[in-house]
Amino acid sequence: MSRLADVDLSLRLGKKEGKTQLAAAQQRLVHLRLLLGGQLGSGELGPPLCVLIEGWDASGKGGAIKRLVGELDLRHVRVAQFSAPTPDEKRHHFMWRFWPVLPGWGGMAVLDRTWYGRVLVERVEGFAPEEAWRRAYDEIVDLETTLAAEGMVLVKLWLHLSPEEQLRRFEARRDDPYKAWKLTDEDWRNRGKRPEYTAAVEEMLARTDSPAAPWHLVAAEDKRWARVDVVRTVCAAVEQALRARGIDPDAPLHR
Repeated sequence: MSRLADVDLSLRLGKKEGKTQLAAAQQRLVHLRLLLGGQLGSGELGPPLCVLIEGWDASGKGGAIKRLVGELDLRHVRVAQFSAPTPDEKRHHFMWRFWPVLPGWGGMAVLDRTWYGRVLVERVEGFAPEEAWRRAYDEIVDLETTLAAEGMVLVKLWLHLSPEEQLRRFEARRDDPYKAWKLTDEDWRNRGKRPEYTAAVEEMLARTDSPAAPWHLVAAEDKRWARVDVVRTVCAAVEQALRARGIDPDAPLHR
């Protein structure tokens, strides 16, 4: 069963409505972030929050991250971007390089690209042996289950858009001298392997969606809709985690 095909790419927000809804979602996240960090309420540290962002090239990951953390105090959130592993990182287990950026209690981290590279680009491009990427599904689920059992709130987001919209964005970047640097030969090459990447994404969603760390698919055809959905999804996950710990995220706050 295809999960990508179920994403409603027609979802859109007008400029005014998008601005209003984004501001409201960001304000809610500020409140929840301060609550998690012990700056509101009882003063006790809340559970660590880790947001994992994956998606197609040009799906708007950078813009979504910018809006997600834009109203937060940057001393209280870490954004970590990952590209191809370095020669030294390749000497270790593929998850080793992600451990230093994982948040502790009261902390928040946003990962731009994640350990899912092992079952996406490393699988499709042949950078990892088949035995290794096939083994990785269980390794990832085990890791995320362990982190969740320790209290971490894991929010996994896949930003989905159509190949037609992706092409439009590629061409817009190519023709804009201030954005052309974002477009690489690798982006075009990956686009040519869309069927292979689609198969990899579908298997990733099927095999790593778990109660401890479910996937949320973001309709990214419209950037305004996607940005609001990303912030709201993170807010909802935090609210659920707080309530599970007997904390009312809407209760009067006293210190």
